[in-house]
Amino acid sequence: MRFSSLISKNLMRRSFRSALTLVAFATAIASVVSLLGIAKGFTKSFAGVYETHSVDVVVSRQGTADRLSSSVNQAFAEQIVAIPGVARTAGVLLETLSLEEQEIYGVPTMGIVEDSWLLEDYDIESSPTLQLSSDDPHRLMLGSLLADRVGMDVGDTVMMFEEPYRVTGIFTSRSAWENGSIIMPLAALQALTDRMNQVTYINVVLDKPVDAATAAGAVTKIQQLDAKLLALTTDEFVETDTRMQLATAMAWMTSVIALVMGAIVTLNTMMTSVLERTQEIGVLRAIGWPRRRVVAMILMESCALAMVACVVGCVLAILLTWGLSQASAVQGILTPSIDIVIIAQVAVLSLGIGLLGATIPAWRAAQLLPTEAFRSTSGT
Repeated sequence: MRFSSLISKNLMRRSFRSALTLVAFATAIASVVSLLGIAKGFTKSFAGVYETHSVDVVVSRQGTADRLSSSVNQAFAEQIVAIPGVARTAGVLLETLSLEEQEIYGVPTMGIVEDSWLLEDYDIESSPTLQLSSDDPHRLMLGSLLADRVGMDVGDTVMMFEEPYRVTGIFTSRSAWENGSIIMPLAALQALTDRMNQVTYINVVLDKPVDAATAAGAVTKIQQLDAKLLALTTDEFVETDTRMQLATAMAWMTSVIALVMGAIVTLNTMMTSVLERTQEIGVLRAIGWPRRRVVAMILMESCALAMVACVVGCVLAILLTWGLSQASAVQGILTPSIDIVIIAQVAVLSLGIGLLGATIPAWRAAQLLPTEAFRSTSGT
């Protein structure tokens, strides 16, 4: 019998126990992949807001713990655009509002100047007589996902703060996050939130082509305007954001707990298997199997279980996160991204857990002497 055939036979011989271990391990893997995919999707969705508009540099307030709640004077947008190498700028005020009648809370809302170039990047369905305008503050546009969620169309009225707001357009963006948001005239949102002349951040587009040196030079010149300004390239802005870092850290912390549980299950299964197969291992040692071959058999059985669990867990995670992302309550918010990098990381972790969980059982099996194995069997 081939060595590989013996390993598969050993696993199939105790099919019920192997299946239970596989289910427990696959569940742990599925939770890890799902959490990492959601965290990565959250980061990609956040980055997509800036990539959609080809933003090169984002300017916020220095020292703000949560950059999405920073406050910058919108007048800096005009000063920044005068810097050599800067093509255009646009201030954005970001808030979260609620559509109470529809029982939808925490909707991302962007305040944008009515003639801003940012609006050029949206596919807008609107009525010619109903355009976004600062002259009438009670107007707004809904992202396509949000509009579908609340069942509204151009010309409908939505209540906010007990006041009616006319839906002047439905916009579609390449960013899923923006498709679940609201756009209002900047002046209207400033008045509504009592943040006059303030924006959350300023988007900066540089003259093309843009390289690392050009971006670094622009960042330096922007920060020279005022010590309170924090200018970062788009990648740096996203990667160093507290929310993104917290989401990734929480995903890994929870994943560690799931992986430890998987290791314990594997250890228990393999240890029990070795104890039950004392006589069998003794026979193998008696016919000339060296200790390293016995160790290899136990380790490979464990690794085989781990890799099957990895495949099953990844498939479950993909199906689970896809199903969750289709729920109307999280469309535009939950956009999981399970890519080859995450799958490769989890595969390595699964293999490591398989080896770790089988180390003690393999060592115990290697220490068995044929005479001790038979004596143990005859004694029972």
